[in-house]
Amino acid sequence: MNNSNRFKLSLMMFLEFFVWGAWFVTLGTFLNANLNATGAQTAAAFSTQSFGAIIAPFIIGLIADRYFNAEKILGILHLIGALLMYFMFKASNFEDFYPYVLGYMIAFMPTLALVNSISFNQMNDPEKEFSTIRVWGTVGWIAAGLTISYFFHWDSATSISSGFLKNTFAMAGIGSLILGVFSFALPLTPPKAIKGEKVTLSDILGLEALKLLKSKDFLIFFISSVLICIPLAFYYQNANPFLSGIGLENPTGKMTLGQISEVLFMLLLPVFFKKFGFKITLLLGMLAWVARYLLFAYGNAGELTFMLLTGIALHGICYDFFFVSGQIYTNARAGEKNRSAAQGLITLATYGVGMLIGFWVAGLITDTYQVNGIINWKMVWLIPAGIAAAVLVLFALLFSENKSLKQKA
Repeated sequence: MNNSNRFKLSLMMFLEFFVWGAWFVTLGTFLNANLNATGAQTAAAFSTQSFGAIIAPFIIGLIADRYFNAEKILGILHLIGALLMYFMFKASNFEDFYPYVLGYMIAFMPTLALVNSISFNQMNDPEKEFSTIRVWGTVGWIAAGLTISYFFHWDSATSISSGFLKNTFAMAGIGSLILGVFSFALPLTPPKAIKGEKVTLSDILGLEALKLLKSKDFLIFFISSVLICIPLAFYYQNANPFLSGIGLENPTGKMTLGQISEVLFMLLLPVFFKKFGFKITLLLGMLAWVARYLLFAYGNAGELTFMLLTGIALHGICYDFFFVSGQIYTNARAGEKNRSAAQGLITLATYGVGMLIGFWVAGLITDTYQVNGIINWKMVWLIPAGIAAAVLVLFALLFSENKSLKQKA
């Protein structure tokens, strides 16, 4: 890969995740403070991510893989996203806001696959080259959080009460507009499907990978992946409102500790995977979810702030040791023919079905433990800690790792 393409792909990844991090992290806080959304309404807004993940394979399978260059579709989707961000910025109540965030996530979620496809198309050795490109996405997410907290201070108590937090949508919209225009200058990525080749629903959804569920171990892993997404949804939906509500200064900026941790533990993951195997590595990821929510339940913005920061920093273990390890495991078990289908199936099950259930449960729990506008955050975090612990026990008892997997993966 030449330096020009490396720069373009790195900038693409930076902008892709800058746009996402610019509004998604603070969405729950905005909905609660500015649109007076209930827990159920907040859950509905976050669930649009899951609907987007479910619809994404159809957009990729029916359009991007068959008819148009990936970079052009990426550009069009981000230009549409910029327009929808403007309408989200202008919305003054939840009823007006919801259709726009739903439309935005249906447009945005396919772009996560498109940026990967565009990158892989330019690489001779993706296993060595992709991480150096993808890391700029994490840098973009971190940059968005730091900008919100330390440059504009939009997540301060004064700014939130003054309605300035809605400016995150304007910033995301500008980023989406820039990426939309820039996408047309990206390296050409033509459709890979053979013209005239028949496409089936099974191909689009990766249903060929369902045969993997005949294996007891993969079935337990699959079910555990769906279930662990329930407590995962609590973090995405409630972490920023929680940290803002208890008075932690610059909560969005401090939450970027999670992405910094993600980069560090990504480097350590191969060591753990090789030394301890998939099962122990995955169990450590689940245990981190339990620990994180216990730290949130008993920490505060005073003397126990370190507990909150530790909980945030555990994101690297939570995400890398479970989800990235799971991708490696799926890749090893699927075989050459079904690797893409298997990854698509896991994504659909986790970000689609699992998190859809998780957002709904998180909204229900938040409403249950909210009285006169005051949320009992201790209970809101203890419940997902219990769910994560139950999944951990289930997996530990039922999963028996194939010892040869260490060598395969």
